[in-house]
Amino acid sequence: MGSEDAELEQLIDTVDRFVEQKLKPREEEVERTDRVPDDVVADMKALGLFGLTIPPEYGGLGLGCYEEARIGMVLGHTSPAFRSVFGTNVGIGAQGLVIDGTEEQKQKYLPGMASGEIVGSFCLTEPETGSDAGSLRTAAVRDGNGYRLNGTKRFITNAPRANVLTVMARTDPNEPGARGISAFIVDADTPGIRLGKPEKKMGQRGAHVCDVVFEDAFVPADAIIGGVEGQGFKTAMKVLDRGRIHISAVCIGVAERIIADAVGYAKERRQFGKAIAEFQLIQAMLADSDTECAAARALVLDAARRRDAGERITKLAAMCKYYASEMVGRVADRAVQIHGGSGYIADYAIERQYRDVRLFRLYEGTSQIQQLIIARELLKEHD
Repeated sequence: MGSEDAELEQLIDTVDRFVEQKLKPREEEVERTDRVPDDVVADMKALGLFGLTIPPEYGGLGLGCYEEARIGMVLGHTSPAFRSVFGTNVGIGAQGLVIDGTEEQKQKYLPGMASGEIVGSFCLTEPETGSDAGSLRTAAVRDGNGYRLNGTKRFITNAPRANVLTVMARTDPNEPGARGISAFIVDADTPGIRLGKPEKKMGQRGAHVCDVVFEDAFVPADAIIGGVEGQGFKTAMKVLDRGRIHISAVCIGVAERIIADAVGYAKERRQFGKAIAEFQLIQAMLADSDTECAAARALVLDAARRRDAGERITKLAAMCKYYASEMVGRVADRAVQIHGGSGYIADYAIERQYRDVRLFRLYEGTSQIQQLIIARELLKEHD
């Protein structure tokens, strides 16, 4: 094992102990209060979790995609709400700057994001624009040495606590579709920005989303990420490719936790004079879940290695997100069935997990969008 491998395993071990000793015992508290405690957030900052993927020259750990995926799997062993606290800094809230930002933009924001003092958020989805991201309506109209932003962004993760926003807006109203869109890095306290009420969600309590409304919010011209108009959609797609690997890894971690809990329950729960784990139909559900989880893990780690090697992974990333998010939904459903009536009661973690995992099939591209991406890329390969 090389020194880099040893360092990764040491980091994984550290994060695993943090999950087991600090996060799992607080899951019910987060579910009850709908917030991650301040002392837990402080511990996350101290561990460097906010800067996992931010380059070392800006204060982060600079993890590659494979390393990030391995950590994501460990983080999936507890409530997804914990990961959500720093998830936008690791992924969509910071990667636009990391990938396409100017040096000045990186110097201004990334050190604070790496430390957790700055929380980033990614503003793409709109009330009338979800899967069809290329038709977004938020407008950025030139005004002297800057732009006026007007529009509404919907379901924005971490917006209630964000200090800086990556905003996708249309700078060229005459250019339909993706080519007229630019990406802006915007301070959240800019006049003309207000937040909607936090949404009450099915699951993932403690992870907060709300609308972000722009009403003549002025941003300087140098707020365009990379300094070039019309590149915003390309930036977003590059960010989402890596983000989909990350989410897929978390799905695998959640599935591993659910499977372990289901196995434990099946060994303890007795019916007809023996543990239900001895019944072949219970074993079949466990076998299907473990097999699908292992397949997702292999797919995700292969895609992550390929991205680190410089390969274009748009299709693979979509495959990962599609398969892993659907897989964890099936795993959770089987686990409820294994628990029987107890699986529908909040005394067991699976009741919460069943609700939590439903979101994975929706954000950062629905399963149907992933199918379209996979098919589109496949057809290109056979031109």
